[in-house]
Amino acid sequence: MASKKIILASSSRYRREILTKAGCDFTWHAPSIDETTLENESASEIVQRLARSKAETLSHQKNSLIIGSDQITECGGQIFGKPKDRGEAIKQLTQSSDSTVLLHCGLALLNTQTQKCRVVHEICKVVYRKLSQQTIESYVDREQPFDICGSLRIEGPGIALLKQVKSDDPNSILGLPLIRLFDLLEEQTD
Repeated sequence: MASKKIILASSSRYRREILTKAGCDFTWHAPSIDETTLENESASEIVQRLARSKAETLSHQKNSLIIGSDQITECGGQIFGKPKDRGEAIKQLTQSSDSTVLLHCGLALLNTQTQKCRVVHEICKVVYRKLSQQTIESYVDREQPFDICGSLRIEGPGIALLKQVKSDDPNSILGLPLIRLFDLLEEQTD
């Protein structure tokens, strides 16, 4: 693995911050893919397909390990992506209030030398407090969480919206499950 470049196929500053804090030496490129959901596609299928697609956009890179990741929120069977605007963010959080929400994270690691791609799926269960409309609107206006799926920015005041977080990998909630990523990286050999 040491002789291969690690490249993150993501435009997410949050994913870059996670990898940097973990001490990874990597570069990044923003992938350009169609993120339209396919008919009858489950949440887990969506994030795994999109994570793989993101990684595959950089398959032309020589001797590299390409990381692709995608995340969506599922609340009561409804799928939330990143909110388009204030109104959609308020709607997502109103629906999430007093509920258990699933954050699905797909992670792909593509070895460009072998063209083998491993894809995994992680789930983070988030239990929301019962939120007043004033609390939701105040949070949205202060945080403007329009670049976060499900409108939840947990690393700041958003944590106050929650009762509980359950996950095998705490970084899943931020969109990049590091424990699983390091497992995938360890599988790679020169």
